Amino acid sequence: MTVLVTGAAGFIGYHVSAALLARGERVIGVDNLNPYYSVALKRARLKQLQAHKRFAFHRVELARPGRLEALVKRARGVDRVVHLAAQAGVRYSLDHPRAYVESNLVAQLEVMETCRALNGLKHFVYASSSSVYGRNAKLPFAEDDRVETPQSLYAATKRADELMAYCYAHLYRMPTTGLRFFTVYGPWGRPDMAYWLFAEAIERGKPIKLFNEGRMRRDFTYIDDVVEGVLAALDRPPADGGPDAPPHQLYNLGNNRAEDLDRFVSALERALGKTAKRQYLPMQKGDVPATYADVTAARRDLSFAPRTAIDEGLRRFVDWYRDYHKRR
Repeated sequence: MTVLVTGAAGFIGYHVSAALLARGERVIGVDNLNPYYSVALKRARLKQLQAHKRFAFHRVELARPGRLEALVKRARGVDRVVHLAAQAGVRYSLDHPRAYVESNLVAQLEVMETCRALNGLKHFVYASSSSVYGRNAKLPFAEDDRVETPQSLYAATKRADELMAYCYAHLYRMPTTGLRFFTVYGPWGRPDMAYWLFAEAIERGKPIKLFNEGRMRRDFTYIDDVVEGVLAALDRPPADGGPDAPPHQLYNLGNNRAEDLDRFVSALERALGKTAKRQYLPMQKGDVPATYADVTAARRDLSFAPRTAIDEGLRRFVDWYRDYHKRR
């Protein structure tokens, strides 16, 4: 059958689509190619995917009512949906709140309505974020922790997505799984993420900005490990346990390590063979001092086992980053 992947031109969407194609699936990818970051990078990802005969791409504004549903009806055969499209970025949400309501709330509603109209839907998997945990003091973060104190509108929209998905699982018995991603990095990544910004600055001999005076810890998770978790979740839809146990599940997908930011920068310096100029700055609005994933549930249910150490993951990213810019 066929998997619909939204956000297929994005970082995680590209890698998930490629992995699905590699195991013989037919993939319909949709994306609106918005200019939040380089559209050329998004098109370069799509070019890789479009080399496969079993991949079809459609440019779609998901938030426009009925657009995705009409496409899926024409395509036929879609039985699983991986919804990765979203307006990303914590800091961008401070000044562009409407983009998050449209792309993260309205669009998710339209995707779920499309799923509800599908005959034979096996599973709806959607992206959430570690941002939902806010400034929780308890580490590592577990799926049953309180998540009522988002520190940004981005985090609030992701938590709202989880609640809407639970509601659809309850009302329509739609098998649904949310995946809380923790600082995903790697080849074909996003230029607005710290590791890319740091690499670019270090290569050019410019200072890198370390917020909260550098006292930050992040659960950096390599893209290949995340993709394995996404596919494992997709293959294991939650069971319907009756009125009080709808078929909805949440999982953390992280590396199960909280790396000090200085350690991360040191590993990037080694991968680049260059020394960073560090600029220490106060904490930014909407940010949090630490993220750290408890992956007990994903390990138990999905056999999720992240294997890529930060040094190896950053080496692979730097190799790709330099090759990509050389070819451009």
